[in-house]
Amino acid sequence: MRQLLLDRTLAQSSREQVSRMGFRQALESEKFLVTAEIGPVKGTDVSALLEDVSVLRDRVHAINITDMPSSVMRLGSMAVCHLLTDMGVDPVFQVTCRDRNRLALQSDLLSAWVLGVRNVLALTGDHPALGDHPQAKPVFDLDSVSLLQVIGQLNAGFDMAGKELKGATDFLCGAVVNPGADTEAALDLQIIKMEKKIEVGARFFQTQAIYDLELFERFMKRVQGYRTKILGGVILLKSAGMARFMNKNVAGVHVPDHLIKEMVDAPDKVQKSIEIAARLAKGLKDLCDGVHIMAIGWEKRVPQVISEMGL
Repeated sequence: MRQLLLDRTLAQSSREQVSRMGFRQALESEKFLVTAEIGPVKGTDVSALLEDVSVLRDRVHAINITDMPSSVMRLGSMAVCHLLTDMGVDPVFQVTCRDRNRLALQSDLLSAWVLGVRNVLALTGDHPALGDHPQAKPVFDLDSVSLLQVIGQLNAGFDMAGKELKGATDFLCGAVVNPGADTEAALDLQIIKMEKKIEVGARFFQTQAIYDLELFERFMKRVQGYRTKILGGVILLKSAGMARFMNKNVAGVHVPDHLIKEMVDAPDKVQKSIEIAARLAKGLKDLCDGVHIMAIGWEKRVPQVISEMGL
C-alpha cells in the first residue's frame, strides 16, 4: 500500500504528460489495443482495487472504471478514475444516463476533465429495478447517443444550452455495441445505433462479450469501413454455471456448448478460464482493432491472458 501511495505522489505532477501519451495516442496508432475493466468497491476501502490497478498498469493501454454496473450501488467511477490518473494510469470514465439529468451529467464531465480524466465511455445504463436498490427512481434524461452529442458540445466549448464555457474539454469518446444480437432485426438495430454514435463522435467501441468468433466475423464484415476502432469484449468464464447463466440472462451473449464442456471437464477451472480467454482474444487479433478484457474480480489473471495471447 505504501508503494501504491508513492506511485500516486510521483505521478501527480505529470498528469498532463500521461494523458498525452496514453490511450488516445495508442488509438491513433496502428497498435492492437488492449483495455481492461475494474469495478469500484462497495465502500471506501480501495486498497485491493489499487493493487489490481498496479498489476494491470503496464499491460494495458487503458483501464475502464465502471459506473455502478447492473445498478448496484458502489463507489463512484469519477473518484476512482482520479486515483488512477494520480498513479499515472490512463482511465476510461464510464458514464451512464441512469442516475443523472443533463445538468449533473455535464457538471460531472467538466469535473472529470479538471481531475485529469481524458477518456469517456457513454452508456445509457441498466434500469435500477435490476440492482440492489430497486426502489430508486431512474432518470434517463439522455441516452448514450445524446450523451455523446453533449460531450461533443463540451469539447467545442459550449454546454447543452448553447452557453459558452470558460475552458473546454477535449474528451476521447467511446461507446458500446452488441455484435451478438439475438436476431437479424436486433443486429440491424445495433448497427443503426452504432452509426448514430459514430456520427456524434464515438472514436472507439468496446463490445459485449464474444464467444463465437464466426458470428463476430460476420458482424465485422457488416461494419467494414466504419471510421472507428472496435475492441472485442472478452469475459473470463469462471465456471460452467456462469456460462449457462449468461446464456439465459444476458442478451446477445451465447457461450457455445463446447466451451461449457471444456469448463466442466477441466481439472483446473482457473487455468482453463485463462486458456479460453486467451484463445478468444488471439482469434480477435485478425478481426478487429483490439480487445477489452472483463475479468469481473479476476483482474490479477489478466496479465496471464495477455501473455498467452502472444502480445
